[in-house]
Amino acid sequence: MDTIENLIIAIVKPLISQPDLFTIRIQDTPDFLEYHLDLDTRDIGRIIGKKGRTITAIRSIVYSVPTQGKKVRLVIDEK
Repeated sequence: MDTIENLIIAIVKPLISQPDLFTIRIQDTPDFLEYHLDLDTRDIGRIIGKKGRTITAIRSIVYSVPTQGKKVRLVIDEK
């Protein structure tokens, strides 16, 4: 699943203003492999985008990566 993490980093880092505060936590649940994005509060709006278009596009790309067994879920954590 290292490929998915690298893909998320490659997409998200150029969009945010505080890349040093960006981390990804991976949580393995029975049905999903969840990638939790920890961002600076000022960058959450940049990732969500107008009417959620940016996060929808990011999720479409990430969810298209083939995985074995579990589905992938992308979650933005609010602090």
